[in-house]
Amino acid sequence: MNTDTSVTMIGDRPVLRLQRLLHHPPEKVWRAITDPAELTHWFPARIDFDQPVPGTKMRFTFEGSDTADEGEILEADPPKVFAFRWDTDVIRCELLPRPEGCLLVFSHALHGPDSDRPSIARHAAGWDACLDGLAARLTGTTTEFSMQTWFERAEAYIEQFGLGEGELHETDNGHEIRFERDFIQPPHEVWTLITGDSNPTAGAQPPLEGTHGYGEAGALTTVEAPNTLEYAWRPSGTVRFQLRDQHPIGTRLTLTHTVPAAQAADRATLLAAWQVYFEIVFAALHGDIRCPWPADRTEQLRERYAQRLGLD
Repeated sequence: MNTDTSVTMIGDRPVLRLQRLLHHPPEKVWRAITDPAELTHWFPARIDFDQPVPGTKMRFTFEGSDTADEGEILEADPPKVFAFRWDTDVIRCELLPRPEGCLLVFSHALHGPDSDRPSIARHAAGWDACLDGLAARLTGTTTEFSMQTWFERAEAYIEQFGLGEGELHETDNGHEIRFERDFIQPPHEVWTLITGDSNPTAGAQPPLEGTHGYGEAGALTTVEAPNTLEYAWRPSGTVRFQLRDQHPIGTRLTLTHTVPAAQAADRATLLAAWQVYFEIVFAALHGDIRCPWPADRTEQLRERYAQRLGLD
């Protein structure tokens, strides 16, 4: 990956910062980031505005959409800084001269619906693709968006920023494990995967695709396709999948697993198993079927969680 990416959290909102060295002078890059005709070659939406000066109104339109987002240029200091508001988000491009050309420091402060920590990977991988397009445009070539490349980058960002890790909370009766994951596929597609394209019903055994082998799953207690799947966890816990539509596309999936005090020693194992489970789900949604179960990865994560929890 040619981009150095970092994240800063301001409250519960992330600010993405992507740095990429471009082998072109700042003046050339400036035109590519401030001319609407040039922006069409790499920016994800069409941007319409008159002049790159502060206060100028902007319109952002996605291909095939009948609606547009509004925005405004916030800062323009050629050929150094160009910043603007896109709906409620803020984009800032800073060009720093380098012997090889210039360093682009691209930042995105996310404020919109579902623009939170779980969404970091989708945005970072998406901007990587956009910056690929910018770099290609500067050299007079083109680049095609690759979903496989997006998936590989998103998976790397999930690992880099710990987005796949679960949380553990104490309860009156033990503990609750919680995972929150962001998928770009709609809820019905994620539901189909975690239920094995079956028709689960309350009282039956949960579909194998909604379980892992690190413990004993009981009968289904709640089934509301494609939003809720809950089953008992023996001897006295529950596992609950909750799916909802996510803005602007995709699914936000939350898993909660209540663990009774009698099974407190299993916390690290269960956290590791569910993290691996969602790694497998994420990969499968992009056509990468990982079978058999990656036991080595599970043990690696179990050791990490155990150390964090002081269990080893």
